[in-house]
Amino acid sequence: MHARTVAASAAALLGTAALLLPLSPVRAVDGGARPLVIAHRGASAYAPENTLAAVDRAAALGIDWVENDVQRTKDGELVVLHDDSLQRTTDVEEVFPGRAPWKVRDFTAAEIARLDAGSWFDPAYAGARVPTLEQFVERVGRHRQKLLLEIKNPQLYPGIEQQTLKVLGNEGWLDRRHVKHRLIVQSFSADSVRTVHELKPAVRTGFLGTPPVADLPAYAAFTDQINPSHGSLSRGYVTAVHAFDGAHGKPLEVLTWTVNDAAAARRVAGFGVDGIITNAPDVVRDAVGG
Repeated sequence: MHARTVAASAAALLGTAALLLPLSPVRAVDGGARPLVIAHRGASAYAPENTLAAVDRAAALGIDWVENDVQRTKDGELVVLHDDSLQRTTDVEEVFPGRAPWKVRDFTAAEIARLDAGSWFDPAYAGARVPTLEQFVERVGRHRQKLLLEIKNPQLYPGIEQQTLKVLGNEGWLDRRHVKHRLIVQSFSADSVRTVHELKPAVRTGFLGTPPVADLPAYAAFTDQINPSHGSLSRGYVTAVHAFDGAHGKPLEVLTWTVNDAAAARRVAGFGVDGIITNAPDVVRDAVGG
């Protein structure tokens, strides 16, 4: 939680001067020499996002980490979907034409299970379904992969943090092995990340965003990662984040998103990020050797 060196934080605040810092060593969450490569919503460049098919494709590519998004249905089921509406990635308009704006929270789990979540991406994936969180983590576990789980729109779903942790616990994802090596929970909501940390302190957490360097000590009290958009990153900012110890007493990590081409991957790897979240994990892996 405390800065290891004043110089590191100061350099990040000096703008142009930060460019003179020596290249940060490329670190990784699991202690490797290169940044982790995380399949964004599964291998979503090649299969419909957040479906079991996208998990399978990531596994086929040899990708260990998978990212997903969690929302809640009308009857309280957790499902894996990025948008708070079903409109973009399912055929909900055809199946339920009179129920615009087709918000996830207005449909039961059984209704959502009827929807085709694959045809919008490619006819070859017709019939793919919106998975429940239980189904998703079972598939990730079957492949012996690891999970970066995003709690999406927590302001729409009071108590979703506790419910998510309950599902993870029921599925065997809160034992020591999982929380130490195979699970990270993140959100754009600092309050949500803080809630997860308070409910289950052993779980590693990430905050999605680019907080000012001056605010990093406050974030470090309840999170292990600061996970910004790659367009907002600089080498100085990554160095500044690494100068603080996070909630588990280790240097704050940086996972950046969403990087889909080799040049951008090499650029952020040069900044010393710990992981790269990407729709095309094979492209990024080949670019950075992750």
